[in-house]
Amino acid sequence: MAYGNNYQRTTPIVFNLIIINALVFFAQIMFGGTSELSRVDDLFALHHYKSDEFRPYQLITYMFMHANFPHILFNMFSLWMFGSMLERVWGPKRFLIFYLICGVGAGLAQMGNYAVDFWKIDQHIVNVDPSMYQEFMRMSATVGASGAIMGLLAAFGYLFPNTELYIMFIPVPVKAKWAVLGFIALDVFGGLSRVPNDNVAHFAHVGGALIGFLIVLYWNKKNKQTFY
Repeated sequence: MAYGNNYQRTTPIVFNLIIINALVFFAQIMFGGTSELSRVDDLFALHHYKSDEFRPYQLITYMFMHANFPHILFNMFSLWMFGSMLERVWGPKRFLIFYLICGVGAGLAQMGNYAVDFWKIDQHIVNVDPSMYQEFMRMSATVGASGAIMGLLAAFGYLFPNTELYIMFIPVPVKAKWAVLGFIALDVFGGLSRVPNDNVAHFAHVGGALIGFLIVLYWNKKNKQTFY
C-alpha cells in the first residue's frame, strides 16, 4: 500500500491516466461492449473528418478508449514503464501537455491516413452508395492511446538512448534508441504494406512518435524548463 501511495505522489499524471483509461474501458463494456461498434464508439472514437459521426473533440477522447483487454493492458503497461520516468524528469504539467499533444498529433496523422484510404472513392474512381460510404467510415473509427505512447517511446529513446530494454521474444537486451527505431520501422512497413485484416493504426503510431521526437528536440535545443 505504501508503494501505491508513493507512486501516486511521484507520478500523479501517469497514475491518473491509467485510472481514467481503465474507467473508460469499463464504461465501454457496460454501455455497448467493445467487440462491435456501439453508440459509445460513434460519440468518442476518432472518425473520418467527412463522417457524419465526426466531432472535433474526438481527437482527445479516442486516446482514452480501447478495442479489447490486451489492447488496454499493453498500452497501460507501456505508459507506466516509459511515462513514469518521463514524468519524474519533466514534472506533471509538462508531461501531461506532451502526452496530449502526441495523442492529438497521432489523431491528425490518422486523419491523413483516412484521406488516403478513401481517396479512390472521393475521386469517384470507385463508385460507392453514399449510405455505404458513411458506414465504411463509421467502421474505420480509431481508438487507443498507442499514438500518444509512441510519443513517449520516442522521447524516452532520445533522452535515454543507451538504456537497455528487454523486449518480448528477443533474448538479449536492446538499447532504447534501436528499440524505438525498430518499432517505428515496423509501423512504417505495416502502414505501407496494407496487410488485409490489419486493424492497427500504423500511421497514427508514426505520427505520435514524430511529434514526440520533434518536441523533445525543440526542448533540448532551447533548453526550456517549462512548456506551458
